[in-house]
Amino acid sequence: MSKDLHFDEILSKYRSDPYDYVDIFATQTGVVEFQVEKGSAVDAPGGEWGHIPGTALYQITRERNPKMIGAPINGIVSEIRADLEGSFVESGERLMTIRHPLKKKEIIENILKEVLYLFPAPEKAKYFFAMDIQSRIDKKGVREVIVKPGDEILTMSLMKRDTPVIYAGEEGVIHSVYFKPGVSVEQGEPLIGVCSMDKVPLIQKVITRVKAEWDNM
Repeated sequence: MSKDLHFDEILSKYRSDPYDYVDIFATQTGVVEFQVEKGSAVDAPGGEWGHIPGTALYQITRERNPKMIGAPINGIVSEIRADLEGSFVESGERLMTIRHPLKKKEIIENILKEVLYLFPAPEKAKYFFAMDIQSRIDKKGVREVIVKPGDEILTMSLMKRDTPVIYAGEEGVIHSVYFKPGVSVEQGEPLIGVCSMDKVPLIQKVITRVKAEWDNM
């Protein structure tokens, strides 16, 4: 029952506040000029390939070289460091926060990240499933593949060298895949989400509940 209660707490959190709060940081050192204000609506990059930039958030100028930074997601500017307007800031300084309304699919993904075991990228690199794992995925589908500690599950491609990645998490099925083969992943970002066998029915129950409840909201 404790797991059910845990899920109820998670669901009630998203019912009361179905948003992500995404902090926007300075991409480099320089002088900041804001292009939006608190309460401004912003759009994510658009177009078939995401080639249309998101709403301009701020311009940062270093050595007379201005650079415009666009919104990575859609939402409302819920907080802005207006005191930094026209000031020199260091790279990584938090400049504003965007409140992003979550879609049903995003709520499910967020809940899964709270309850699955997330296996992180050991280094910034490109990743591929190991041949044996990929073969099993092709035959059965990803959610039928069980991994256990000590399994060679991935290949890490870094500086034209391929290195096997050994799994070191809890035994279970690969429920979610967070990387795309050949696309660079930052160190510490999740590569896969693994679900222990006893949690599979509970997770399916929560997904079903989210789909039903958010359809009615």
